[in-house]
Amino acid sequence: MDWIYATLGLVILLLAGDSLVRGAVNLALRLGIPALIVSLTIVAFGTSAPELLIGIRAITDNAPGIALGNVVGSNTANILLVLGVPALLATMHTSECDSRKTYVYMLLASVLFIALAFRGVFDWGAAIVLLAALGFVLGDSFLHARRHRREMAGLALADDEDEREDLEGADPDMPWWKILVFLTLGLIGLPLGADLLVDSSINIARTFGVSETVIGLTLVAVGTSLPELATTVMAAIRQQADVALGNVIGSNMFNLLAIIGITALIGNIPVDPEFLQFDLWVMLGASVLLVPFVFLKQNITRLWGIALTALYAGYVVVVLS
Repeated sequence: MDWIYATLGLVILLLAGDSLVRGAVNLALRLGIPALIVSLTIVAFGTSAPELLIGIRAITDNAPGIALGNVVGSNTANILLVLGVPALLATMHTSECDSRKTYVYMLLASVLFIALAFRGVFDWGAAIVLLAALGFVLGDSFLHARRHRREMAGLALADDEDEREDLEGADPDMPWWKILVFLTLGLIGLPLGADLLVDSSINIARTFGVSETVIGLTLVAVGTSLPELATTVMAAIRQQADVALGNVIGSNMFNLLAIIGITALIGNIPVDPEFLQFDLWVMLGASVLLVPFVFLKQNITRLWGIALTALYAGYVVVVLS
């Protein structure tokens, strides 16, 4: 039954997260908030809501290993699995993308995260550092986007309509009652799904005699990476490599800075020594593997897809053993 509850919790989380994003995006646009700000904040935070709720629930259930394992495991899965599997279906032409700046930010966020982990605990002090770094990244992204809009439009304020159309979940004709339904379903479903997934994951860990950290690194991490995997598969099929790569880089930054940053404000997250010896370095190593695609203009071919997927399978085997 625990496996059924875990699956049910995961499905509820994914559906509720999507519902919350749709409701929040359209509410913000109706209130006159520019699409640019919505995309940088509401959409980014909304798509990370399942991971955030899992982290908070894990802390309140005294299972911090799931919270930390989910973030570290998700970041590793996002690169090796989420980029590897789509490449098996179609070559992703990442040589045409320019994601150097955001990639450097992701690497710096990873290094900062590991440095804070060596303190032995993510407490309120570490949380402030991570959230300050997040604020800097968001502020820089906002300023860069505004400069780009001015250059493209030749005006101080560019038209917001095109961005509204491209914004995830945006529907200019969505009625108020539907916005409220989406928000309600999201706000009710997220904590419900998180409760089911965390509780069942703890029981599964006890049943199989493995640690909560291992469950966080594998079952929970892969589950919460499914939205990114679905997005990246569709992007690969549509030959939108910039969407695929940007999705992974952005998700990893938010996981490190926002999810752990906010969760650590709720309660301390002790760092298992195994993280310091192995898992954090695998996460960083996986991040470094993106260098050929970001800086050397290499495409993610099927051969790369096989290599990345095999590396992730090997990592899971080592963790479970």
